[in-house]
Amino acid sequence: GGSLRRNAESAERFDAGRERFYSKKGKIRKMKASFHIENRKNLEEFLPDHSLAVLFSGNAPRQSADAYYPFFCSRNFLYLTGVDFPGLVLLIRKEGDRAEESIYILPKDPFAERWHGRRFSREEVREKSGITDIRFVDKFKSDFCRLAGNGSYRSLWLDLYLDTPEEPVFDEAHRFAADASVRYPYLQISDLLPQLRRQRTFKQPCEIAAMRKAMTITREGILAMMKASRPGMYEYEYKAEFDRALTRNGVLHPAFPSIIAAGRDNFCIHYYSYTGQAKDGDMVLNDVGACWDNEVNDVSRGWPVNGKFTKAQAELYQCAYHTSEYMFHTVKPGMPMDSVDKTSHRYCFEQLRKLGKLETFDQIGKYMWHNGAHHIGYDVHDMVDMSHPVAPGMVFCIDIGIYDEEQNIGFRIEDNCLVTENGCENLSAGIPRSIEEIETAMRK
Repeated sequence: GGSLRRNAESAERFDAGRERFYSKKGKIRKMKASFHIENRKNLEEFLPDHSLAVLFSGNAPRQSADAYYPFFCSRNFLYLTGVDFPGLVLLIRKEGDRAEESIYILPKDPFAERWHGRRFSREEVREKSGITDIRFVDKFKSDFCRLAGNGSYRSLWLDLYLDTPEEPVFDEAHRFAADASVRYPYLQISDLLPQLRRQRTFKQPCEIAAMRKAMTITREGILAMMKASRPGMYEYEYKAEFDRALTRNGVLHPAFPSIIAAGRDNFCIHYYSYTGQAKDGDMVLNDVGACWDNEVNDVSRGWPVNGKFTKAQAELYQCAYHTSEYMFHTVKPGMPMDSVDKTSHRYCFEQLRKLGKLETFDQIGKYMWHNGAHHIGYDVHDMVDMSHPVAPGMVFCIDIGIYDEEQNIGFRIEDNCLVTENGCENLSAGIPRSIEEIETAMRK
């Protein structure tokens, strides 16, 4: 409870926190170990007496033959430790009011590092995580067997996320759970995910600071695409403009695979081909974001490839824009989270009805194909407690999409909403979003 109260701060506190995380040169500093220490402390307060908790950083899956996909660290492991490296394990032991932490790392190996890169030293892991008990991974199995077999522990807590109940199980946590249930049937196996969702629902000032920094880079990338836009331009050329802005700022990978489409390609919500060509009269749709210190942005903009909205494009765009503006004047603490989506759809329906596009609300699915809100943070669709009403410290997207296949007009306006004590702030308001702002930006 104390942690949630600390998170529910005013906009002024967030701004003060943001300033603390900037250096004299104006560059944001990396999150300190204290952030991850507090995250673990909150988790340990939740854990019952006589319990063990194990989290894995993960490994890159095999792509084909002897090639592997790039490694992407478990977000919960990263949230708790700040250490982004494959093959690591976090072990927490809780007895009474005391919790002990160990992190298991890979030993130095000059030959392996020659091929796959340098491994973190003990000192680096200690600095990033604040954990002092650092061991090598080859000791984890024997350490866990000793602890699980001594009769002191009653439960084992793991991150047991599945996207769908039918999803094939490949990750270490589920394999570990299956093995532990056979070897140690007296240990009750439980899921850490609900508690981690509760913790990640509210963002600390350092997270908000990182999001603000990421937003300056996202803005630069979207503006670069707008200014370069011209009839005949290919989607991969737009992507190159966005990627160039990221790498120019030291961001080597976007927050998620960029969605950049034109014309008929706009009617695929998750479009990644980048092979289409934007023709005169088309709308360009992008759904992109930068990532800074593991915190992500998710911003969507749509614009006419030639820089000038047609009457039909402008009418539909105004429906989405007015809906977005309404939401940023409506969202405030205490609002049920599920009503954010419902309210946006209801308001946009009224705009479309006035245009003569719809008669009854049950027809809204013809033009609005997806939900109007989702949280962001360590994940682009952040894992949070969706049952919690809107409260200060939450950050989620307000995502208004309209798709009119008959007129070949598809776009969305997606902005990042920081909830404050009295309302909310549009973190992406500085990225051109009105018709006038977009047309002005594209003329420069």
